Amino acid sequence: MRIPRLIKVRQFFNRECIEDIEGRVRDEILKLGISIKPNSEIAIAVGSRGIRNIDRIVKAVVDTVKVFGGKPFIVPAMGSHGGATAEGQKKLLEGYGIREDTIDAPIRSSMEVVELPSDGLENRVFMDKIAYSADGTIIINRIKPHTDFHGDVESGLLKMCVIGLGKHRQAIEIHRFGTYGLRNLIPPTAKRIVEYGNIIFGIGIVENAYDETMILEAVKPEDFEETDKRLLKIARENMPSLPVEKLDLLIVDEIGKDISGAGMDTNIIGRIYIDGEPEPEKPKITRIVVTDLTEKTHGNAIGLGLADFTTKKLFNKIDFDATYQNAITSTFVLRGKIPIIAEDSRTAIEWALRTCGPIDIEKAKIIRIKNTLSLSELYVSESVLREIKDRVEVIGDFIDICDDKGELIPF
Repeated sequence: MRIPRLIKVRQFFNRECIEDIEGRVRDEILKLGISIKPNSEIAIAVGSRGIRNIDRIVKAVVDTVKVFGGKPFIVPAMGSHGGATAEGQKKLLEGYGIREDTIDAPIRSSMEVVELPSDGLENRVFMDKIAYSADGTIIINRIKPHTDFHGDVESGLLKMCVIGLGKHRQAIEIHRFGTYGLRNLIPPTAKRIVEYGNIIFGIGIVENAYDETMILEAVKPEDFEETDKRLLKIARENMPSLPVEKLDLLIVDEIGKDISGAGMDTNIIGRIYIDGEPEPEKPKITRIVVTDLTEKTHGNAIGLGLADFTTKKLFNKIDFDATYQNAITSTFVLRGKIPIIAEDSRTAIEWALRTCGPIDIEKAKIIRIKNTLSLSELYVSESVLREIKDRVEVIGDFIDICDDKGELIPF
């Protein structure tokens, strides 16, 4: 089979962004008018999501806490990620550049939690023991559309309070309710954590379609929910997307936890694969091929089950303990399954095209992306180019996307 040649194109999105990250963080915190007592132990909760400039943001928070005379330290706030171990979660932070020597603050990683009052709630409430024992806790998270459900509040400060800061125990507790737990139980649980914990403020982040920091807001705990709702609308308006709504084949170079909590963003690929949750109306993609894992995902291949075909190269990198821990904790087991494994990328693409139904392969609608965060530049087939040529910039000529060894050429 001859795989159709593809051509690189560039999409254009709103590129509003913040250049002075450190200055904006400092100014936002000072605007709150809060006070931190000298020598207070302040926990800074940092998650496992891939957030642009997270090392700079965290360092700026650390430095500002020190201006108040506080003693900041970092706690991983990432539920079951990092294999649900203290060492694994610290390693994830270090992979994002959040190391004790660069942040100039200690990292205190533990899976121990304390249980908070849960009277009147459907679920139990937990909080990281180290953070709870501090004099105050700061929440940092990106606000964005969720990959499992949609509602007024999705991924943001409330979720970080609950799923992140509650560690593995809270992740299990909320996820056992499925998407009902994520949609309906996170807001009241977060309010309980704010009431009985020691949250002093949060940093809400929104990124543009180029994965750049667009908004940074310091927020008091009582304003977390309103901020999540308001910034979610902005985040949704500035999400990147594929340039067409129907494809025969999507080729994804890499997936990983640093790309999305689901490995690849379900909002981009149009697949959720959660029992009881309706599938998105668009885009409609017949086959998806995933060829590799990111280095920063540390073998966690959650989301691979969203694809139809993969490669031996990817399969050999899988840390099954980390992947299955993630899948079982979330209860979304379809995402932890292994698709058909091909010897190389070329074979995976050929198999995918052969199973697309009675299509003319030479005219197949194909797009190749690096990952679901990077959609400004992508490769498209001739049939796709004809549909979008007035909306994109063409870069180069049509080329074969696989080399002599059957692997994808560098993006």
